[in-house]
Amino acid sequence: MPQATGLVAELQARFGDKVECKVHRGDRGVFDVLVDGQRIFSKDELGRFPKRGEVVDLIAPRLGGKSR
Repeated sequence: MPQATGLVAELQARFGDKVECKVHRGDRGVFDVLVDGQRIFSKDELGRFPKRGEVVDLIAPRLGGKSR
């Protein structure tokens, strides 16, 4: 959970109110990031949590911005 809340803070710092972040507590270790209903990152598929800045780099072009 600390990694997920850290990512939320990173996204809000970078994008402000352009993004809405929701963290749902679960018990299966699932971590997916969706943009407009489309999955852009899946811990289950990759077998790892995203690296720092990785999700920002995936979201930025979709919001018309540059990645880091």
